[in-house]
Amino acid sequence: MKNLFIITLVMTAFAANSIITRLALSSNLIGPSNFALLRAGSAALILVLLVIFIHKKIPKFKINSIVSALALVGYLVGFSFAYLTINTGVGALILFGGSMIVMFTGALLIKEHISILRFIGVFLSLIGLYILTDPRFGDNSLFGIILMFLAAFSWGIYSILGHGQNNPLSNTAINFVLALLLIIPIALFIPDQTNTSPYGILLAIISGSITSGLGYTLWYWILPKINITSASIAQLSVPLIAALGGYLFISEILNWQFYIASFLILGGIGLPYFFKK
Repeated sequence: MKNLFIITLVMTAFAANSIITRLALSSNLIGPSNFALLRAGSAALILVLLVIFIHKKIPKFKINSIVSALALVGYLVGFSFAYLTINTGVGALILFGGSMIVMFTGALLIKEHISILRFIGVFLSLIGLYILTDPRFGDNSLFGIILMFLAAFSWGIYSILGHGQNNPLSNTAINFVLALLLIIPIALFIPDQTNTSPYGILLAIISGSITSGLGYTLWYWILPKINITSASIAQLSVPLIAALGGYLFISEILNWQFYIASFLILGGIGLPYFFKK
């Protein structure tokens, strides 16, 4: 029950992060380079301070942190720039469907046991995600789609790497510190054309320190406690939570797609547990 609560909390943080990012970029409150930079910087700062406060020491650098940081940069940069040229529905489909496939493949490669019910559940959830997002690729930039695929692949790799670690707070902190160092030259090389507003800065800091920094720490805490397959499928609930959040906080309308998608996605995720002996 505790694990279920943490997973729900993390998926809610992911959904909130998507809403904040889309709001900031689509409203021209801030550009993608500065958003990614402030997001990484605020996450690194809050996590390092937490490590010092809780563990009484600074995060330790590890060689394998470089790979995790590169994956994190691929996600942060790809995600930010992709949403400039593609709509939110296609972005959600690619990001969460793509990362699920990457993690599912990783589970197969390490020979993690996957039941036939789990395969059926994945299929049902992907159909639900497709119905929820109602993608129309013809109206979107091919370059934006490629960038979101990069984000999906990177996030899948980042999540797989988190499955084998045992110090989530410190590891996430050093991952964001290294990611910040890598994003700084990217932001300088690809400067934003959009003026950065105070509200845009605030949204980026919230996204970094809370929904990314603390959310990803919880994600790294829960990953070793569940199998990769379960972690990959759980993420398919994020677009559903985001849609519900839009209804509750932004007065968006929930249409027939939401209800059918809810049944398929939640049913697909829960299918193996319904028939568990």
